[in-house]
Amino acid sequence: MAVGGQALPSLAPMLKNVTPAVVNIASKTRVRERNPFFDDPVFQQFFGLPPEQERTEQSLGSGVIIDARKGYVLTNNHVIAGADRIRVTLQDGRSFDARVLGADPGSDLAVLQIPAQSLHALPVADSSKLQVGDFVVAVGDPFGLGQTVTSGIVSALGRSGVGDGYQEFIQTDASINPGNSGGALVNLAGQMVGINTMILSPSGGNVGIGFAIPSDLALNVMRQLIAYGSVRRGTLGAQVQRLDGPLRRALKLPADDAGVVVTRVAADSSAARAGLRVGDVLQAVNGQTVDSDVALGTLEGLLPVGQPVRLRVLRAGRALQLSVTLQGPSIADTEGGMLDPRLAGASFSDIPPSQREQGRYGVAVTRVLPGSAAARAGLRVGDVVIGVDRAGVTGLRGLDRLLRRQPRAQVLTLLRGGRGYYLELH
Repeated sequence: MAVGGQALPSLAPMLKNVTPAVVNIASKTRVRERNPFFDDPVFQQFFGLPPEQERTEQSLGSGVIIDARKGYVLTNNHVIAGADRIRVTLQDGRSFDARVLGADPGSDLAVLQIPAQSLHALPVADSSKLQVGDFVVAVGDPFGLGQTVTSGIVSALGRSGVGDGYQEFIQTDASINPGNSGGALVNLAGQMVGINTMILSPSGGNVGIGFAIPSDLALNVMRQLIAYGSVRRGTLGAQVQRLDGPLRRALKLPADDAGVVVTRVAADSSAARAGLRVGDVLQAVNGQTVDSDVALGTLEGLLPVGQPVRLRVLRAGRALQLSVTLQGPSIADTEGGMLDPRLAGASFSDIPPSQREQGRYGVAVTRVLPGSAAARAGLRVGDVVIGVDRAGVTGLRGLDRLLRRQPRAQVLTLLRGGRGYYLELH
């Protein structure tokens, strides 16, 4: 387009290559509810009402084609969580049932696969090179209206503390509305720099504060989901504290030195075996700066288990390089949120072999954080999960499998104080 003979800048040429890679995702979930009139003898006498009734919930979101040959689509976990059927619709109108290859509530990412030919994949940029002020464009399907494009800039980088899970969000003022979740945030070269995921708003509408998962983080999670179906997270086994002014002065550190101070090193942990000590200043992990406990937790959650990791440490003013191999959490430390978001805040363990020999089976609840989703659901320390709906549970693998197969399961069967107990999940 030209005005007065002068060509005007336009995003249209770039978007022609981007929009075919952004898809609409529609999910359907069957929800079973207890009939509120079932216990009323009058209604029961005249109408013979069933104890439960079923309804279907539908939701809309977006996704991004990452691998055209294999049909891989990246989206948010919350777009497809609990769905019984997932339908992916392309820009050209073709529609396919999708298979979930893996989902990760911790990063709010999921990978789908569709049996389609002639797909168009979106190229991915290195999100670590983004700068505040860079122009970006959000592409998605807000409110189910159809594919929509909004533009803005990168408002901030490395945002955390705005939700649950592992966070180092890109903040943008490009409009991200309901249905945009799972869509692409792209740079002006038409490359994906993030997956749109959430907004911060007192009213529920867009106020110019949107968040996207950086592409580097998203690809790391995607590779693990494709390979394993879940993310294998490890831990250093160290607790850290942010460096404030008084602490810097006490440790005689320059004001501009990044890092966190190590306050605890668990015995027989990866950190202990690497030689990390209380009082060390941890500055970087695999070359990435660490400036808070949240940043360290995010890095731990994304680094590969069983592979060497480099730590840059300051000890009494002397720079050190340590090598550590992250170990996975023990079976007793399995986090409930990895099994089902409604169990977040609880830890589970398999029944010990000695007790199995005595005929006991199931999954023990070893910890419940106050105020967590698991606590609100009614779980208690000492409970033993022995069933999901009508299916028996003998161990953690079985519990995980049943919750994945029946993600909207409503009732857990527990042993509590030696007596049977039913717990309804919402």
